[in-house]
This record gives sequence, C-alpha cells and structure tokens, in this order.
Amino acid sequence: MAKSLRSKWKRKMRAEKRKKNAPKELARLKQALSLDKKGEAVMADVEEIATVVPAAKIKKQADVNMAEVEGDDGKMDMDSKRNKTTLLDENGQYPSWMSQRQAKKLKGKRMSKKSGQGKKKKKGISW
Repeated sequence: MAKSLRSKWKRKMRAEKRKKNAPKELARLKQALSLDKKGEAVMADVEEIATVVPAAKIKKQADVNMAEVEGDDGKMDMDSKRNKTTLLDENGQYPSWMSQRQAKKLKGKRMSKKSGQGKKKKKGISW
C-alpha cells in the first residue's frame, strides 16, 4: 500500500528532515561519547540522554527474575470466581471484553436450558 501522493510526500519530507538534522545528531552523539582524560565516557552528558544503570544491578535483577520463573508453574492468573461454562462472575456479570450481543446470546441459551427444552421446532414444512 502506501503509494498515494500524500504518503510519498510525507516520506520525502521525513528523509529531508533526517538529512537536515543528521549533523546535529552526530555532534550530540560524539559529545555524549567523548572521552575524558581517564578514557571513560563523561557520565554527566550520558545521563542527560539515557538512564545509566550499573551492570551488577542488572545481573542481580536477571538472577532474581530467573528464580521467579523457575518457581512459577507457567499458569496465568485467572479470575477464579468466574463460572467457566456461563462466564458469569459471582455477581452475575459477564466479562468486560464480551459484547452485549454475545452476552444476550449466552443468556438466551441459559434461559432455554432452565425452562426445559425452550422452543420446540414444528414438524413438517412451515408456510
């Protein structure tokens, strides 16, 4: 898709904008990564652009996360108070993701089961 004149124009203008801003962006990256006398990046400049987290802290988090995953059974946290066949919760409410039409259909099925067979079909041809 994306072959309309408007999208071609937008793409062209974005490319020109990238060309125009490239020198500024390059200068900013070089300034952020400039090395001081010790050979380390200047952290004050880097912290303005990105969040700096020590590697040891990230490794600890990864170890903790892996331990949690191993202990987990891999099951989703489900709403256990919901009836699986009717999808009603303890208050008689359907889930929020269900449409009104679908809820009405399920209610009709539920009511027909309660009142016996519900409407019986007539035999033969109906005119």
